[in-house]
Amino acid sequence: MPDHKFFSSFDSLIKTFLTEYKVATTNDVSRIIDRLDRIERLISKAAIEPGRLRKSGDLSRMTSASSVVLSVIKDSKEGADFSQIKKKTGYDDKKLRNIIFRLNKIEKIKRLERGIYIFNEQ
Repeated sequence: MPDHKFFSSFDSLIKTFLTEYKVATTNDVSRIIDRLDRIERLISKAAIEPGRLRKSGDLSRMTSASSVVLSVIKDSKEGADFSQIKKKTGYDDKKLRNIIFRLNKIEKIKRLERGIYIFNEQ
């Protein structure tokens, strides 16, 4: 004789079906929606208060890498050499070379001599 479960009502049959096949119920969906709402509020709060997520005084976190390099070159009187820029920004060689190449290509900086760059005032 096969082993069959006896269901006292149609509701218990549906409840068993939902739990065995792990189908989401309206309560499950509403809990997920509540969680998403909380996450969205946290994200919007972080967007309003950006200083909370960043270290204060960390220039490279607040602006783009190109603008950080450009500001270092702008601040130098006789031009900034590669090692100076690297020391002030903390970027690795490859990233710094790519940024300098792009800034030179769009004519934001000029190459004074090998490894020394100045701000291009147009």
